[in-house]
This record gives sequence, structure tokens and C-alpha cells, in this order.
Amino acid sequence: MSRTYTYIAVLVGVICGGFLINLFFFAHTRLVRNDVLQGVLIGFGLAFVTAQVYARIKLTKVNGWITMFGLGEPGNGLLLRAAHAQLFPGPVNVPQEAMYWWTNVDGAGHTLSGAHNYLLHFPAGGLPPTQAFWSLTMGTAKNHSVPNPINRYSVSDRSGLAQNPDGSVDIYIQPTAPAGHESNWLPAPAGNFILWLRAYIPGEAILQGAYTVPPVIEVR
Repeated sequence: MSRTYTYIAVLVGVICGGFLINLFFFAHTRLVRNDVLQGVLIGFGLAFVTAQVYARIKLTKVNGWITMFGLGEPGNGLLLRAAHAQLFPGPVNVPQEAMYWWTNVDGAGHTLSGAHNYLLHFPAGGLPPTQAFWSLTMGTAKNHSVPNPINRYSVSDRSGLAQNPDGSVDIYIQPTAPAGHESNWLPAPAGNFILWLRAYIPGEAILQGAYTVPPVIEVR
């Protein structure tokens, strides 16, 4: 979740608190118009703040990757759906159809930036277990596609990724092509960026929370 949303949530919470303090602890002339306006503003503000707080409670963050379990379940309540939408906007499938992770930081918690080169290392047998396929997608900090000379916006188990001698797989995330590893290159923009990992028809290890996505490591 971006710092911008955090700052907005704090600001809205302070404003709502100010409204409530003014309403209950200070004498003032009551007008229907003012009461309706304050009710709408306070209701909207508290709903936004509550969804932000609940999203932070429900998310799972490991190695910098954020995911949420139960996305898209038909029985989810309004508050849980609102919390999901804070982190995973747009249409989502039920977990049995797809699981999602995203990150905008490396394993050390530093913001991902094209000023650095990164490596995503999957150990032998450590690729996302699925009955369909998985994909790793690149986007700018605003989640737009990243123009690049080879028109590659994602890599997956269908991309012909080269394995290391021990069976592990390295994905190179950087602005320029890594010499000798072009098949495993995911082009990055010059500025900050975000990564999405999607697993379609995920295996039980993912659904049960036993699978861990490896951290994005800065190559020095």
C-alpha cells in the first residue's frame, strides 16, 4: 500500500475527528444543511479510513510481497470487499482460480527503481506451483505498462526462461539487457516501478499459505 494512501487516510481521520469533536463538545447553531453535510463527509471519511485500516489487518506481507487471501469469495462482506479493493483494485477471481501478489519494494524494503538492477531468484522446485500458469508483470509506479525495446511486459513459465545448472531460475529486472541472460530479462523503467505476480489455478501450497514468493534482491 502506497505512502500516499497512508497520508490521505491519516489526514481524513484527523478531519473526521475534528468534525466529531466540534459536534459533541462545542456549542454551535444546528442547521439541517450543516448536519447533512457533516454527516456525509464524516460517513465517507470514516468508511475510507476503516477500509484502509482493515486492509492492513487482512493483508499478508512476506519478503516485501503483499497478498490477501479470500479475494473474490462470493460470501465476503462489504467491509472485506472494500479492504480487498484498497490493495487489489479491479476485477479479481476467487482464490481457486487465481492468487495475486504485488510489491514496490525489494527484500530490504527499499523502493524498486530503475536506477538499480534486481534479481528474482527461484530455487530449484521453487517456481509458483500451479495447474495452469504463472506470470510476473512489470508496471510503472502508477501501474502502467513499461515501454521497452523488446515489447516485453511480463515473463512466465511459458516464456522459455533459462534454468541455472542446479535447476533454479533467475529473472533479471533492470533497464538494460543483462549480457548472456536476455531470455530471462524483464525490462524496467528508469523510475520507480511495481511488480505483480499472478498464479492461475494455484496449487494447494499457495492456497494454504505455505508457498513463499522469494524477495527481489538488488544486484550490487
